Amino acid sequence: MPKRTTGGQVDTSGPFKALPSGLHDRLRPYFADITEEVVRAIRTEIPEYARPMDDTYMQGVHRGVDHALRGLLERMAEPDTDWAPVKATYQRIGRGEAEEGRSLDSFQWALRLGARVTWRRVNALVDEGVLPRHVLGAFGEALFLHLDEMAAATTAGYTEARLHAAGELRQRRARLVDLLTADPPASAEAIAELAHAARWTPPRALAVVAVEHRPPTEVEPIVPPEFLTRFDLQPAVLVVPDPEGPGRARAVAGALHGLRAAMGPTVALHEGARSLRWATEALELVRRGVLADTGADSGIVRCQDHLSTLLLSRDDALVDAIAERRLRPLEQVRPPQRERLAETLLGWLQSGRGVAEVAARLAVHPQTVRYRMRQLDELFGDLLHDPAARFEMQLALRARELRGGFRHREDPAG
Repeated sequence: MPKRTTGGQVDTSGPFKALPSGLHDRLRPYFADITEEVVRAIRTEIPEYARPMDDTYMQGVHRGVDHALRGLLERMAEPDTDWAPVKATYQRIGRGEAEEGRSLDSFQWALRLGARVTWRRVNALVDEGVLPRHVLGAFGEALFLHLDEMAAATTAGYTEARLHAAGELRQRRARLVDLLTADPPASAEAIAELAHAARWTPPRALAVVAVEHRPPTEVEPIVPPEFLTRFDLQPAVLVVPDPEGPGRARAVAGALHGLRAAMGPTVALHEGARSLRWATEALELVRRGVLADTGADSGIVRCQDHLSTLLLSRDDALVDAIAERRLRPLEQVRPPQRERLAETLLGWLQSGRGVAEVAARLAVHPQTVRYRMRQLDELFGDLLHDPAARFEMQLALRARELRGGFRHREDPAG
C-alpha cells in the first residue's frame, strides 16, 4: 500500500523502487515492438479506435500508447521522478475526451488492454529467459499502479471538463431565459444564436411559468431537459416550449408538484415577456387569495382560465374610480344591507336580469330578489337601464367580489 510522505502526499514510488536495478535498460529494446502490438490490439478490439483510414487519428493513438510506455520506463529508471507533468498530460487527455463528447469507457478499455498486452509480453520475455522470473511480481505491481494513476488522472480531467461544460451550458440557458423574456424583445437572430450555443431547439410557441421558490434553501425541481429555468430568481421562471403539445401540462405539473405556480399564455417565441408578465401577476393574485391555489394542472394556475380576473386586477385605482362613479348609490344603505344588494345587483347583471336565475344563483327565494330589485331601482333609477352604466357596474362589482366583497371604506369590519 502506498505510503504518505511527511508533507501528507501519497508516495507512489514504492513499487518502482522495489524493481531490480537496470531492469528498465533490459526492457527498453522491446518497448517499440510492445507499443506496436498494443496499438494493433486497440485498433482491433475497440470499435471507437478502429479508424484505419484516418491517419491523424491513428497517429494520436500511437503517440498516446508510446507516451504511456515511455512514462513507465522513466519511472522505472527514476522512481522519484516528478509524476505531476505526466498526471497533467492525462488530465488533458481526459478533458479532450469530454470536449469531443465521448465517454471514457473506450479510453479506459484501451488502458486496460495496453496493460494486459504489456504484461503478456514481459511474461514471454521471462519464459524466453531474457528476464529472471523473480522480477514479475514487482514489475506487475508497478505496471498496474501506473495504469491506475493514468486512469485516475484521465478521469479527473474528464470530470473537470464535464462540470465546466455543464456550468457553461447552465449559464447559456439562463441567459437564454433572459433573452426570451426580454422587453423589448430580442431579435430572432440573437435568440437562434444563443439557443444553438445552449443546445436548445427553438419551438414555434412557448409559455412562461412563474414559480414561488425560495433559493437556496429549497432543492431545485427536476424538469425535462427541453425546459429552460431560472431558479435563482424570485419568482423563479420556467420556459415551456410548445405548451399545448401532448403531455406538456402533465410534465409541468409533475416537475412543479408542491410549488405555487402560474402559467402565462401561449405566445410566439419573441413574446415571452408578455407571458411572464401575466404569469407573475397571476402568481401575485394567488398569494393574495384572489385566485384559488389550485387548478386544472394539479395546483398550477393557468392565466388563460382567469383572463377577466387578470384584467380587473391590473389597476385597483381605476376600478375604484369606476366604483365611485357607478356604485355611489349603495353608500346610502347600511353595510350589511349594502353587501346583500351589491350581491343581488351583480347576480342580476350576470344572469340576464332574470329573477328566477338570480334567485337560484344566490340560493334565495325569488320574492327576496324582487324585493331587493325594487330597492335597487329606487337607488339607481334609470342607470339600471343604461347599457354603459350596467357594464361599468358589473366590472366594479366583480372586482369588489374578487377582493372579498363590497365593503364601506370607513367600515373595514363591515
